[in-house]
Amino acid sequence: MMVVMGYLGAVIGAGFASGQEIVQFFVEYGSCGLRGTILATLLFATSGGMLLYIAHRKKASNYQDILTHILGTRAGKIVDLLLALFLFLGISTMLSASGAVFYEHLYLPKTLGIFLAYALVIILLVTGKKGLIVSFNLLVPIKLLLLLLITGYAALFIDGNGIATYTTFLSPAETNYWFIASLLYVAYNFSLAMVVLAEYQTVTNAPNGIAGAAWGGVILGGLLVLTYLALSKFLPIVTHYEVPMLYVAGMISPQAKIIYTLVLWVGILTTAIANAYGFSQRFASFTDMSYSACLLICMTLALPVAMQSFSVLVGTVYPLFGFLGIIILGALIYKATKDMAVEMYYNIKKLIKGTREA
Repeated sequence: MMVVMGYLGAVIGAGFASGQEIVQFFVEYGSCGLRGTILATLLFATSGGMLLYIAHRKKASNYQDILTHILGTRAGKIVDLLLALFLFLGISTMLSASGAVFYEHLYLPKTLGIFLAYALVIILLVTGKKGLIVSFNLLVPIKLLLLLLITGYAALFIDGNGIATYTTFLSPAETNYWFIASLLYVAYNFSLAMVVLAEYQTVTNAPNGIAGAAWGGVILGGLLVLTYLALSKFLPIVTHYEVPMLYVAGMISPQAKIIYTLVLWVGILTTAIANAYGFSQRFASFTDMSYSACLLICMTLALPVAMQSFSVLVGTVYPLFGFLGIIILGALIYKATKDMAVEMYYNIKKLIKGTREA
């Protein structure tokens, strides 16, 4: 269960909870987008299980060890450096997102949202891996329950046909791109998930770790399908909103919109936690400084960047993060498949040898 919470906590962040990612990668492809959500579910479950398989097989307790195994020493170091940079920018982006939620939806100062997230991340992560796991076990169930209630109700009980629409929705001519969109979505999100999932190797055994990651991917896919169905009911209106799911929640009731604002903010916080832990842990190993000191330094250095526009940060950081994710995901699947084949070969060989000796 811990691994499931870790997986969901890493992936269901600001982009997922806002509905913006689901609109861009799935809803805009019409009925083909549903196929994309199913493909994403399979990829999330398979890649998650493969990651924990490699982590346990190689006794890798952090994402750097996994990168070295799947990419080699030199390429692993280059990707590690780039990933560390994106993790730092991810901290700034999530702090900025917290400020945007406070300013645009709670009508409170942007700086209050930024500094509240800044303080909570430090408090929750000051104990290191223990803090990461405890905070995810605490925050993710709350986020998951509220997300299920809102999206499930909207997907199953709200009639979107009664909503007046004043524009004509045009489905993309190149609907075949749904496959590429789904692949890019998983690759982009899996980079951050890898940083978190690798940490669970030391607190789980191999069967439970692999199964937990696979189930986490399945549950993640189920939420993806529900969100897709909820958003699709309100086409084309949702394509004009920065936070489409807040519009959907508002169609249920004003109270539901307030609750979903909390979901969005908790999603931002868990993503900030994942980014901050990954970068601080890497910074500590690089500088030989204490983890807690690195956490404080990293979070403080992220503040000036966080004062920039959230939309500008997203438009700059996320596309580059997605490209890096494709490299990591492709290398992981190739290496895990190869390792499994080699392990199976030696197991069969050992079995045949045992049978002959008997």
